[in-house]
Amino acid sequence: MNRSANTKNEKPCVKITINGKWCKKCGICVAFCPKGVFESGDFGVPLIKYPERCIKCMLCVVRCPDFAIDVTDDEKKG
Repeated sequence: MNRSANTKNEKPCVKITINGKWCKKCGICVAFCPKGVFESGDFGVPLIKYPERCIKCMLCVVRCPDFAIDVTDDEKKG
């Protein structure tokens, strides 16, 4: 079987954004992220601490009661 040289399981680059005007700092994104992408900052503000860990499970997006989180493919890959 002939395979190309690029057979690594490369993780897709993702872009995670939090709308600060909509976020009520509930901490649900921090609690539900299975990979620990988020960290709770000052006054409960969620911080995107480790974006490279994101597996695009979308739990943060689905669970956010404020619709404040967006996870998309990063156009600036690599």
